[in-house]
Amino acid sequence: MASGKNELAISELLHNLQVEVSSVHLTHVSLDWRDSDYTPDFNKLYFILDGEGWIRIADKQFHPRPGQLCLMPAYVNQGYSVVSDQPYRKYWCHFTTRTGSFDLFQWIGVPFCIDVQDPDKITRLFEQLIEPSGSSPIVTLIRQKAAMLELLAAYLEQVPVQVLQHRNEEIKRLNVIHDYVDKHLQSSVSVDDLASLLHLHPNYFIAYFKKHFGISPLKYVNRKRIEKAKTLLMTSAHNVKEIADLTGFADTNHFTKFFRKETGFSPTEFRAIYG
Repeated sequence: MASGKNELAISELLHNLQVEVSSVHLTHVSLDWRDSDYTPDFNKLYFILDGEGWIRIADKQFHPRPGQLCLMPAYVNQGYSVVSDQPYRKYWCHFTTRTGSFDLFQWIGVPFCIDVQDPDKITRLFEQLIEPSGSSPIVTLIRQKAAMLELLAAYLEQVPVQVLQHRNEEIKRLNVIHDYVDKHLQSSVSVDDLASLLHLHPNYFIAYFKKHFGISPLKYVNRKRIEKAKTLLMTSAHNVKEIADLTGFADTNHFTKFFRKETGFSPTEFRAIYG
């Protein structure tokens, strides 16, 4: 499993996760289903119902069995083929999970094929992906995204998650930023301060941070301030002015306006509902 620090960093990335489903079907593949060498720019999930075949992910080959769910991550060389006159019947979907300029599975590594603990649940989620119900196109799209997220959650809760080795440096950098911001929320936190932690020029730091983590540094700091303010409103006896001070806002007015903009509630309303 990822370490506590790394899990925290991955959680930060998930705040900006954008999920898009491009294709989803239930298919009985043909006997000419094969490709020995290609690299997709999307992730794939296969839920095998019956039949035989093989898939290759990087240098690892698998022969998925009925009842298995397989994840084939984006930007990894792959192949697949039938092996007999009983080709696969499978649910499958193509999707992306963007966090900034990268896909989630460019950050984390997981086992590629697993035995499903609840096949009925996976079947139901794929059916919801194929035919999401809704009273409008907006509702339908939201329900499809919800089903995709639930499918990903069902996969990830069964497997160990590791930060990919070549991403360790970025995760360490995010942890440095996270620790500094947490310790200095009460005071002013500038881009120059954060850039100096990583020994980067401020202009380069802004571009680097947004590319890797999907949010600007100042938006990240403000999000952390709002998160802390919510916690204090729910769990402490501090008044609104004290919470504004503890989260780095110069005055209560600014804090109240910003809090309402981010949450839809004033601090007092939020405390009345959730405190």
